[in-house]
Amino acid sequence: MDFGIEGKTALVTGGSRGLGRQAALSLASEGVNVAICGRTQDMLDKTVAEIEATGASSIGILADVSDPNSIEPLHQQVVEKFGPIDILFNNVGGTRSKTDIGELSLEDFKAGFEINLFGGFQLMTLVIPHMRTQNWGRIINNASIWGREYGGNISYMSAKAALIGATKHAALTLAKDGILVNSIAPGSISHSLGSWEKFQKENPSHVVKEFISNNLPMGKFGWAEPVGDLVAFLASNRAGMITGACIVVDGGQSHSMI
Repeated sequence: MDFGIEGKTALVTGGSRGLGRQAALSLASEGVNVAICGRTQDMLDKTVAEIEATGASSIGILADVSDPNSIEPLHQQVVEKFGPIDILFNNVGGTRSKTDIGELSLEDFKAGFEINLFGGFQLMTLVIPHMRTQNWGRIINNASIWGREYGGNISYMSAKAALIGATKHAALTLAKDGILVNSIAPGSISHSLGSWEKFQKENPSHVVKEFISNNLPMGKFGWAEPVGDLVAFLASNRAGMITGACIVVDGGQSHSMI
């Protein structure tokens, strides 16, 4: 299937490992020039080499998207290398505190929004003008099943729910401009250096088996390739009528019917 995005330029935040890395590779396999950012130079270099091995062009940029001051320089470096951004995958997310209300400080609550929402919002505002000019653009935001229903800690869940809401609102605002904006909601995806790999390594086997039995209908953790390929599809011309959606990738883990 020809996705029709060869020669486009994409930025994948947190693209040096995990779901970001896989999305970058999936986009590269469609002939997209892929810029990635991350916080560790050696991992960026390794992933850039993997991307370039597909025949696509790539650049790795050291940047922390939870720092507002890093967003404009990141955007500018991509534009200087490849030209304006056509495809944005806001992949960066996580949590800095695992406490809940009663123990969580306002500062730590805000930090959850900084890493999961604010940086991605800034990047959206920077790429939209070019997308409007050419009447074509794709923005995909990485949310979570725990932004759609109960799960995780209060900071993470609240920030991911806000990301899904911002995605929906932006999608309806930008639909007339040829810009499609969607979010994805992964479940428990295991990948190298990820939190679910860490969970499996740090807990006794019976605890891991119990978690799988109680939460994962497929009987195993998810893996990165279906997520990366979904990002590439949503970035494509084949997804021409999909906007404002939050697409679950969880092997049946979540319970919401919405």
